[in-house]
Amino acid sequence: MDYAATTPVDPAVIATMTEALQRYPGNPSSIHAEGREARALIEQARKTVAGAIGASIGEVFFTSGGTESTNMALKNAVRDLNVQRIISSPLEHHCVLHCLDTLQRTEGTEVLYLQVDGKGQPDLEELDVLLKEDGKKTLVSLMHANNEIGTLLDLDAVAALCREQGALFHSDTVQTVSTYELDVSRTPISFLTGSAHKFFGPKGVGFIYVNGDNLIGPYIDGGAQERNMRAGTENLPGILGMAKALELALARKDEREVYVRGLRDALWQRLRESFDDLQVYGDPGRGHYKLLNVSFPPSPQADLLLMNLDIAGISVSGGSACSSGADAGSHVLDALVGDPGRKAIRFSLSHLNTMDEVEQVVNTLKEILPASVEA
Repeated sequence: MDYAATTPVDPAVIATMTEALQRYPGNPSSIHAEGREARALIEQARKTVAGAIGASIGEVFFTSGGTESTNMALKNAVRDLNVQRIISSPLEHHCVLHCLDTLQRTEGTEVLYLQVDGKGQPDLEELDVLLKEDGKKTLVSLMHANNEIGTLLDLDAVAALCREQGALFHSDTVQTVSTYELDVSRTPISFLTGSAHKFFGPKGVGFIYVNGDNLIGPYIDGGAQERNMRAGTENLPGILGMAKALELALARKDEREVYVRGLRDALWQRLRESFDDLQVYGDPGRGHYKLLNVSFPPSPQADLLLMNLDIAGISVSGGSACSSGADAGSHVLDALVGDPGRKAIRFSLSHLNTMDEVEQVVNTLKEILPASVEA
């Protein structure tokens, strides 16, 4: 139950990637037949990804994943678009927060963090004020769905504020690009980022959407690949696998949402029936349907909860998987003034989970933790 961290590769995606490895050895930059064949396949994949988000094929570039894409958007906006100020939130993924730290230190970029409410929503009234009060070229970076608590941002509202004040808008959509409808032809977003391994594709491949009005240069130098935007021979099997995974996920999006939301709601109901003094973070009723972040009261057993669940064959997390290889806590919950004595567990589900597994999780927790409601 840690699908927000990563997902297994869909068998159909494995088949697509295997075919690419076996049948298409050419370098997409070569002008001979094998190279042209590989290039055509990449462009077909680009068309698939662009179509999924309502973009032009000339606005989609393949990368190694969401982290590279975000670094490219933020750092190149400062370098090439004269961005002097970035407005973000303390709840962003570390690929944003660490990037902003670097830009402050190396470029002198002004960084402002919006206030967030108890459910993790950034203060859009404050954003409106900040956008109006300073003449500096500004970029706003806010994620669509928080990867730890599931809080969903109103993309249309933020995009409208940014457009009104002439600000750029970057959104990390890693957790939502395959589960919610995104259409950059209707919602004016400057930069949008995605990663294949979050939607049953391979690890190590992702994409960035760059609105055609934003003329930025490459983040990685060395060659003319990706229309001069990213040097290095393209990862053909990974790109084709990502396009296939996104195609499959979107085709089954609605039915999977109904199923996964039902599992998530059943898990929350069973936990409330079984334990006293639970706290839920975010807004499960209006947040991402696959996420449930719950904290348990302090106890010696709770301190080792992640480890004991792992021993029992149940995979969950206490924060972002990108923070550390250990249980390093959560900067998101710290920003929400969470009680450090409580143990928070992020459950993130998918269509591969079952109701029997929900019961297994609850029963295992009842064996580990003291003083349930039923006791």
